[in-house]
Amino acid sequence: MQDTPQPGGIPLFAEGVAAGFPSPAMGDVHGTLDLNELCISHPAATYFVRARGESMIGVGISDGDILVVDRSIPARSGHIIIAALDGQFTVKRFEKSPSGIRLLPENPAFHPISITPNSGAEFFGVVTYIIKKVPL
Repeated sequence: MQDTPQPGGIPLFAEGVAAGFPSPAMGDVHGTLDLNELCISHPAATYFVRARGESMIGVGISDGDILVVDRSIPARSGHIIIAALDGQFTVKRFEKSPSGIRLLPENPAFHPISITPNSGAEFFGVVTYIIKKVPL
């Protein structure tokens, strides 16, 4: 184990932090963590985009969050995806069923979007991580 972080690596403690009941103090440094290694599996196919609006708050995507998007992952039902509709980009949950394809918001104030073969919708990747700032 190294005492100093590698370039791009930040210390990663071996013990987790309790989100319920408090646990004893943190122990030894387990190693380092490079967020690029954690969040990016396919560098050539990955990009970042900032979320705008409130249609996905039910899955923790808030206005201003940074989304990590992988274009190499095929969209499956249940994935959160980036799509373009009439030249406008949107982030929604992808749903494919025998009755068709829909893009679902995660906020009851918004309506699902049905995708037809003539809608001109384009797929731009699957959201793999959400990076958000904690309010201070």
